Amino acid sequence: MKYPNEGFIPDVIESLKKELQVTGKMFKIAPSEENSDEFVNFFFIGMYEGREVIYDAALYTLRLHHSSEVYELAEHEAAKKFPNFKAIDYEEDEEGNLKPLTSQEEEIGWFITEIIMEIEEEETVKVQEFIDVDTNHDYGVGLDAALNVEYIDEKVISKFVKDFNEDTLILDDTLYSFQSEEEEDV
Repeated sequence: MKYPNEGFIPDVIESLKKELQVTGKMFKIAPSEENSDEFVNFFFIGMYEGREVIYDAALYTLRLHHSSEVYELAEHEAAKKFPNFKAIDYEEDEEGNLKPLTSQEEEIGWFITEIIMEIEEEETVKVQEFIDVDTNHDYGVGLDAALNVEYIDEKVISKFVKDFNEDTLILDDTLYSFQSEEEEDV
């Protein structure tokens, strides 16, 4: 039988099942430097079109989703204002220190910051909880989801997997807008 990718192959699914039994968890966190308390990439087994499959899931807070949307919009505005705009690429020197930005990069950075503050103040961007399933994923079925929680931890992931697999997940359709948290001076 031809499978779309490895995440559909019964032996691969069985291997993950055994691994999950050993850990006693419903999911396996994917090793990634991007994982944080606001974003976690993990794998779990669920049903898709009547058969077991591995889901490659990315779960993040609604606040992080909002920040991403705001930044993307601010970059779009910067691209309209600066004809040769490219995303600012922070580079390190031999000692690991950040190299200084060019004057144009500084100007673009300040412009993006101002746009972000304006978008947040006017609450231009609003987001809501969602799940997006990607059936053309390179491993299993891709799943992106944002939840209105303060942080993503094992308890949140377990509840998400359980509710998703039992088809009892209820998403909040309220539209939210967030403000950047200012860091306090020490």
